[in-house]
Amino acid sequence: MMSNPRDPRYDILFEPIRIGPVTAPNRFYQVPHCNGMGRMFPDSMIEMRGMKAEGGWGIVTTEQCDFHPTGDVQPFTETRMWDDADLPYLAAMVDAVHAHGALAGIELVHNGQDSGCLYSREVPIGPEHRPVTWHQHPIQARAMSRSDIRDYRRWHRKAVLRARQAGFDMVVVYAGHNGTVPSHFLSRESNQRSDEYGGSLENRLRLYRELIEETKDAIGDTMAVVARFAVDEMMGKDGLEWAGEGKEAIEMLAELPDMWDVNVSDWENDSMTSRFAQEGYQEEYISFVKSVTSKPVSAVGRYTSPDTMVSAIRRGLVDVIGAARPSIADPFLPNKIKQGRPEDIRECIGCNICAAWNNLSAPSRCTQNPTMGEEWRKKWHPEKIAPKESDATILIVGAGPAGLEAALGLGQRGYQVTLAESRSETGGRVTRESRLPELNEWARVRDYRLGQIERMPNVEIYLESHMNVDQILEFGADHVALATGALWRNDGVGRNIRFPVPGCNALTPDDIMDGKRPATPGSAVAIYDDDHYYMGSVIAELLVSEGYRVTLATQGLCVASWTEYTLEQRHIEKRLLNAGVQILTRQELTEVGSDELWLTNTLTQEVTRYEGSVVSVTARLPRDELFEGLKGKIPVRRIGDCFGPSIIAAAVYEGHRYAREFDTEIDPDGVPFNRTGYQLQH
Repeated sequence: MMSNPRDPRYDILFEPIRIGPVTAPNRFYQVPHCNGMGRMFPDSMIEMRGMKAEGGWGIVTTEQCDFHPTGDVQPFTETRMWDDADLPYLAAMVDAVHAHGALAGIELVHNGQDSGCLYSREVPIGPEHRPVTWHQHPIQARAMSRSDIRDYRRWHRKAVLRARQAGFDMVVVYAGHNGTVPSHFLSRESNQRSDEYGGSLENRLRLYRELIEETKDAIGDTMAVVARFAVDEMMGKDGLEWAGEGKEAIEMLAELPDMWDVNVSDWENDSMTSRFAQEGYQEEYISFVKSVTSKPVSAVGRYTSPDTMVSAIRRGLVDVIGAARPSIADPFLPNKIKQGRPEDIRECIGCNICAAWNNLSAPSRCTQNPTMGEEWRKKWHPEKIAPKESDATILIVGAGPAGLEAALGLGQRGYQVTLAESRSETGGRVTRESRLPELNEWARVRDYRLGQIERMPNVEIYLESHMNVDQILEFGADHVALATGALWRNDGVGRNIRFPVPGCNALTPDDIMDGKRPATPGSAVAIYDDDHYYMGSVIAELLVSEGYRVTLATQGLCVASWTEYTLEQRHIEKRLLNAGVQILTRQELTEVGSDELWLTNTLTQEVTRYEGSVVSVTARLPRDELFEGLKGKIPVRRIGDCFGPSIIAAAVYEGHRYAREFDTEIDPDGVPFNRTGYQLQH
């Protein structure tokens, strides 16, 4: 890739920065982030972290690394430092990071009363006798005695020493996200002890102080110590607030760590989606930190723009740019800025699919970066792709996320590609959905790919080019990829309703995005959501903003239930309630009439009639008519929603996979990726 002179405004981002006894080569810090790989898929985790270092991140850290069986968070696949058996794969990660000149950090964590201990079967521990918070397990954490606290400190110290043995340069002492023992002791909500570890802020902060002091004592000047700390619990006066005890806590420990990594709690607030928070959204909470400490300060806020990064440094907010999701979307973000090509950055869209896959105990995926998690499994490099194997020409029908990604990958390989789009603009569902409330950043999926393709002379895009079977055959391409998307059903059939609902000929999300509306503003509208992701709620927001009286009904136990995995369910439900949307749960759509509908409670079978037009958000059908007419006549393949309706990340992945595997012989019976081997102990 050609480099251009770097904009001198960005030089500050590449200044080395001293952090205690170590020096980071630049100001880019990949903060600890989950990834669904960890100890279960260590080869994938190692290669993914190494890729960040190759891409220019000056500091690359692990996800949370559990350091004792009483902090077991199974089924989540985080790393562990329980004993020496965990050293080999962690040391291998260090080597992968060091190979590219970056510092390697480790975040040592004990989740306390958030630990279910489902694997270890140990009794969880915390400041008090409290039920375990995670997943509402019918398990309680026991209150830690002074002896338990001494044990805990010793476990932590041993893990620190093992981290040094593995070769790490930095250790992160974690008191954030309301999910660790230090944060549980710090919070008034979970700590009402009457001994020296409870009561006053100084007492509640005592354990965290001891951990930092003992960590520094254990490692001396061989590693840097980072305090990762949430300055605001986002609970108002019931919790820690940045303008109160959050600030006081930093003041008390100001010069103790080698760097402060500050954020807000809990994870749902720290990693809010773009629907609820814009770039740099945490600045108002952390802006005071540099005024009370001389140590370097890092913060997050889904920073993707080098201008915003430089501004945060110039305004005296931070010294180091922390990032998790932006480093997933583009592991080479720092290098692209360094090489004078920020326009090539794949900017994070803030959809939190990465978090969702981790929360589902699976390797994280990314809407923008289809190579995330495939660096080792499939040997996919985010910036490298094999050159073409032939002079074959390819026609791609449909310029949505799958079609654009396929065209981009094939174009990078050197193939001659024609991309035909029936509409007057590219992007498909991404373009249409990005016009719905607060989803505007999703257009980055289109913009990045279009920006790259427009510089490729071997890729041509034709708009308003509807093609039928005869026209495709007449075009004469050697291969055809169909990326024609999918359409929402209007008959109510979805995840839970298996047969068309009597009388249902409802409006669909496609209709709404095309500008069609139910009746007139002010009238009643019922949205039936059997999709359980974002679509039903954003349509509700849109119609409320246009003056409709909206009811959202679902068979789920809550609205948009799948968004619990993307960390936004509570934010969604709160926004809908504040907007006046009536929410009905455990409801099945059983009949639709003229401006009326009948819902049946799925438990009691009670039927209730409601007034209003119906918008059905249930399921989609692939637009595969062209495939049926082309198969057997020409090499043709379906990709994206045309093949299997799914999330945008899946469409991008399918487009990328098509481009990577084109002209490659694939074993139809083989496993399509590498797997980590298992060594039996008997």
